[in-house]
Amino acid sequence: MHDYTTLPSTGLPTLPKAPSGIEGLDEITEGGLPLGRPTLICGSAGCGKTLMGIEFLVRGILDHDEPGVLMTFEESAAELAANVASLGFDLPKLQADQKLRLDQVHVDRAEIEETGEYDLEGLFIRLGHAIDAIGAKRVVLDTIEALFSGFPNQGVLRSEIVRLFRWLKDKGVTTIITAERGEGTLTRQGLEEYVSDCVILLDNRVIDQITTRRLRIVKYRGSTHGTNEYPYLITEDGISVLPVTSLLLNHAVSNQIVSSGTPALDEMFGRRGYYQGSSVLITGTAGTAKTTLAATFAHEICRQNQRCLFVAFEESPQQLVRNMQSVSIDLAPYLANGLLRIEATRPTLNGLERHLVTLHKIIKDFKPAAVVIDPISNLISVGNLSEVKSMLTRLIDFLKVNNITALFTALVSGRSLHQELTEDGVSSLVDTWISVRDLEGIGERNRGISILKSRGMSHSNKVREFLVTDQGVQLLDVVVGPGGIVSGAGRLAQQQHEQAQLLTAQQEQQRKDRELERRRRVLEATIGNLRTEFETVEEELRRINDEELTRQQTLVRGKAQFTQPLPLQSKRQSNS
Repeated sequence: MHDYTTLPSTGLPTLPKAPSGIEGLDEITEGGLPLGRPTLICGSAGCGKTLMGIEFLVRGILDHDEPGVLMTFEESAAELAANVASLGFDLPKLQADQKLRLDQVHVDRAEIEETGEYDLEGLFIRLGHAIDAIGAKRVVLDTIEALFSGFPNQGVLRSEIVRLFRWLKDKGVTTIITAERGEGTLTRQGLEEYVSDCVILLDNRVIDQITTRRLRIVKYRGSTHGTNEYPYLITEDGISVLPVTSLLLNHAVSNQIVSSGTPALDEMFGRRGYYQGSSVLITGTAGTAKTTLAATFAHEICRQNQRCLFVAFEESPQQLVRNMQSVSIDLAPYLANGLLRIEATRPTLNGLERHLVTLHKIIKDFKPAAVVIDPISNLISVGNLSEVKSMLTRLIDFLKVNNITALFTALVSGRSLHQELTEDGVSSLVDTWISVRDLEGIGERNRGISILKSRGMSHSNKVREFLVTDQGVQLLDVVVGPGGIVSGAGRLAQQQHEQAQLLTAQQEQQRKDRELERRRRVLEATIGNLRTEFETVEEELRRINDEELTRQQTLVRGKAQFTQPLPLQSKRQSNS
């Protein structure tokens, strides 16, 4: 008996599941394969049915300590062990540790006809013994067509198929049964898919000379699951399924700011740079310095002692380093100390899904703070617009979940500079969209940069002209002429005109200053003359006042002398 969990919303039990351990598959199956029930994996030759079954067993042993039995009807145990050794699966060691039981069953139609009636009773005994010997929880039967090749009677065949699936359920083991795809049916017999609790269809298709493998969950009894087709890859680490619609927009965000490496460009943003963990898209026509801006950003990340991954689809690492040195962006030291890693390949080397898985692996190993892809428009050569957008959507979500700042460049045609969607259809997915363009004047070509959008912060609405100099990218000040913003020779003419006007204004100001100084001197001279004249008058008045005062004093003294009495002796003399 298996333990059932309960749904919080309804209180009803949910189907128990066994994690497959295959990257991405557990996500789209919402937990794994049905526990204790058979799962059918069907597909054409070369799509990885056997490998998926073996990885299911190995991951169960290594990650969940669940022993397993692999019963094969085509390849020998030695052949299987050799085939999966390159993936790091050591089947002989797992056998020695009594965690894995390999059993090859040889089925020969001629021998069966000689012995007469044929059924699966012997298989049940043999498989049951293998399960009981190591206490197996997982079983893989590969492939079922070889097992049923001895049944000429279709009625008996159907009966035995149903009996096999019922026996596996009763045994309580989680089972994967592989089957080859039939004509118009999922399997050759057309019955296994009906009696299986879960059916996974693998498809290997070639489109425009590019091989793509797709996986689809056809049915899953008792559980919801992803219903789309999902690309998957077979790599040196096993099978990797890349879901699209199962990704949720619930990642954390950061308020930290990351510099673009160009101070003048940072000033065009309200927060002086990009948000950490955001995605930035730089679009423009050929020759508008997209790679230079991307390399400037990568250089700034490394200068902050953080790791940066630079994926180049057009230049080799040596060429990129040499070209950037011409504009004083020296990437070589950061390559030497391991802060910068340049991955340079042609897009046509792999399909889109292979590129995505490769990036996932490199990012997990290298753990960069920022990723630069230059340019994403080259991916059009290995997929259509829908596939490229799907791949970039998953990549952007993966980078956001890991709080990695992403910068993409994309080539656009001149006629679509102002279109809402770029040729890759990802401008709506990114957080910041920067446009670099040609500013064509009379007989010259200049470069301009503008910010079309920046989520979460204010930004400049101006088109700034910039130069690519031997000191890097240099943004020029905005010059406005009679007809609007001017650039190039028009900028120089406007600046010369403004300088001439400034010089004229300065000369006029100097003339006015001289006239003012002259008038000041005249006024000061006039004031001096008036002061001298005033002093003369003042002195004359003071003299007259002094003379009048002296005369008044003299009169007062004389009057005082006449009014004084005679002496007493004189009076007596007169009386006698």
